Amino acid sequence: MAKLHFRPCTPNQTVLFPQRIDEDIADNAPVRIVNAIVDSLNLDNFKKLYKETGRCPYHPKMMLKAILYAYMNNIYSCRKIEQLLLRDIHYIWLAGYEKPDFITINRFRNRVKEEINNVFTQLVLVLADKGFISLEVEYIDGTKIESKANKYTFVWRKSVERNRAKLMDKVRILLEQVDETIAQENTLKDTPVEFTPATLSQIVDELKDALEHEPGPNAKEQKKAHREKKRQIKELEALGDKLAEYEKHLEILGDRNSYSKTDPDATFMRMKEDAMNNGQTKPGYNLQIATENQFITNFAFFPNPTDTLTLIPFFNSFRERYNRLPGTAVADAGYGSEENYRFMQENRIEAFVKYNFFHKEQRPRYVPNPFHPESLYYNIEQDYYVCPMGQHMNRIGTKRDKTASGYVTQSARYKAQRCEGCPLRGSCFKARGNRIIEVNHRLNEYKKQARERLTSEEGIKHRGRRCIEPEAVFGQMKYNMAYRRFRHVGKEKVTMDFAFFVIAFNIKKMCAKIAKEASKLFLDLIYRLYTHLKAIYGMNWATLKSPLPKIAA
Repeated sequence: MAKLHFRPCTPNQTVLFPQRIDEDIADNAPVRIVNAIVDSLNLDNFKKLYKETGRCPYHPKMMLKAILYAYMNNIYSCRKIEQLLLRDIHYIWLAGYEKPDFITINRFRNRVKEEINNVFTQLVLVLADKGFISLEVEYIDGTKIESKANKYTFVWRKSVERNRAKLMDKVRILLEQVDETIAQENTLKDTPVEFTPATLSQIVDELKDALEHEPGPNAKEQKKAHREKKRQIKELEALGDKLAEYEKHLEILGDRNSYSKTDPDATFMRMKEDAMNNGQTKPGYNLQIATENQFITNFAFFPNPTDTLTLIPFFNSFRERYNRLPGTAVADAGYGSEENYRFMQENRIEAFVKYNFFHKEQRPRYVPNPFHPESLYYNIEQDYYVCPMGQHMNRIGTKRDKTASGYVTQSARYKAQRCEGCPLRGSCFKARGNRIIEVNHRLNEYKKQARERLTSEEGIKHRGRRCIEPEAVFGQMKYNMAYRRFRHVGKEKVTMDFAFFVIAFNIKKMCAKIAKEASKLFLDLIYRLYTHLKAIYGMNWATLKSPLPKIAA
């Protein structure tokens, strides 16, 4: 019987001529694309972040490669990246056998938090140069992502302002009780004065100084009054500290209505991912992105929950990145406002942006309300409307409103002459007196232009494309790559972490498109070969399994 032999297995053997570690890595592996892309980037600005003295730091390109490849594989923990640098052949090859620990990896991310945004811009320009994107058409949308902050550490503006007003009343009453002279100097009965923490501190110092210079109390009632004054001064000092706390809250709030104590940059919003299904607000950020061919070309974070006020600042951030604005913008109805339409028109941006009720107007069974101002006949020359009963509604003035961003809108007001006894009064309007309507002519003109663009052939194409552009990116980001909640506190660190993510996302998307294009070329080659063989031998797919017939001499 033949003797059985096994291949030798010696884990601790010494290799005289070691093999190259990348021999086991495929030529078309995504890790090679990451390595090539990072090597092509200009990271000269990273040098100013390091000191010339001390121990030699790890090369920033090596650190960037390892972190980006980890983000591409849904790994965002520095401790897990440290483990992979010891056991995964792809990370070992990228790092060149270097072994930075998790503290070094995290310190590198925080060190480059200002420069990583420029790396993202460089990558987008590389994608444009390679023909993946054009930076001419931008599909814009937003989503809310929850912050790392505690969801119960909320501060609300209305609560702070209400408590601050109560505190002011307490201060005035207490000052009247402590010292009538100081109370008369600092408060007036007719016009209440807004105290500041500095003013209260000054008043407390004056009261303490006056109390110290008073002669020592002898009688029992004098001692009691002296103790009462000391108590009141102490209470006034506590109220001053509380007022300083309220002032700090208002300073952090700025224009917002809420913020979190553990993450002051986060605002309480209603999230789409509501596990309790109770509409509870949570601290988070309003993330705005622009995509093209499902590549992220721009991103920004905003504290306001609605998307209307984010469009113009978002375009300005795009201009800061690329020194120009896109030629075409596509967005949903959340961005359709007079201010946004005017900005895009003045900057020559072709706007395929929906407005409220656009989808309702496109329904086959949609019937417009005959009593709505837009359904009434309007005489442009003489500037009057005609109601359904044929009565003229003449212009009586102009109403001006200001948005949260400071933009002033103008609405013309028209009033009917006599609505008494009108048989359509109950259906037309139910208020007393004659009917008054307000019409924003500029906004109506913008809506008309938007309607013409959106219902055109190109508009229908963009509307269909918008559903698979930013929406698909959000789906891949939250469900495929498990990026549903931020892991850092503060807008600066959140922006840094998301910049790493979008760079990794774009590289991953580029790898997928390259692989898809290679597969398409391979299938095209097979089809051409099949066509060629069929033309020569009259073969089909079934006969390809059998040996090819010999060619006659």
